[in-house]
Amino acid sequence: MDKKVVIIPTYNEKENVEKIIGAVLALEDGYDILIIDDGSPDGTAAIVKGLIPSCGGRLHIIERKGKLGLGTAYITGFKWALENGYDYIFEMDADFSHDPADLPRLYQACKDGADMSVGSRYCKGVNVVNWPMSRVLMSWGASRYVRFILRVPLHDTTAGFVCYSRKVLETIDLNSVKMKGYGFQIEMKYTAHRLGFKIAEVSVIFKDRTEGKSKMSSGIFGEAFWGVIKLRFRRF
Repeated sequence: MDKKVVIIPTYNEKENVEKIIGAVLALEDGYDILIIDDGSPDGTAAIVKGLIPSCGGRLHIIERKGKLGLGTAYITGFKWALENGYDYIFEMDADFSHDPADLPRLYQACKDGADMSVGSRYCKGVNVVNWPMSRVLMSWGASRYVRFILRVPLHDTTAGFVCYSRKVLETIDLNSVKMKGYGFQIEMKYTAHRLGFKIAEVSVIFKDRTEGKSKMSSGIFGEAFWGVIKLRFRRF
């Protein structure tokens, strides 16, 4: 059986973390979890550590001091997953905007021939629930912008619900990944595409968080906007 791990970055997710862990561990086919917590002052890490003894070795945590960025959290998780022999590595948010029940669909897309699969909000229309129209247009427009500038054949280039096969993360130079915010998602997809990996989009419904606070900011979009232009001129 393939070894699979779901990497979930957290910062102040005490309302969601126990529930998301339970939902992922309840899936069939054995999905392990790695929480990357950036020093949450609300006690998120303590909740996770309290659950570890009852999870049969399937729940792990890395604690970092302070908010160091989404991208660096995932890079830390990717390196840990490769060192620990996982075959498929997933990215997922803690707030249930990504449905844990869709994890097997992302996994199956890779088993069916993709090197990497993306839970896509936009490959079959616009599948977003409870977002204000302004945010939908910003997100959809950002993906269109990236698709146009970078010529990436994906409808949802900013998606954070992803499954990587081991060989993708072994091939990408993780130390050279520059962007730390949501631009990280764009950079990883573009890099995988330029390296010749097959990327599949799996249509999912994205639901805005019902508990906790969003980490979205204008600075995150600013980094992504200018970072895309820099990516356009990167040599591979």
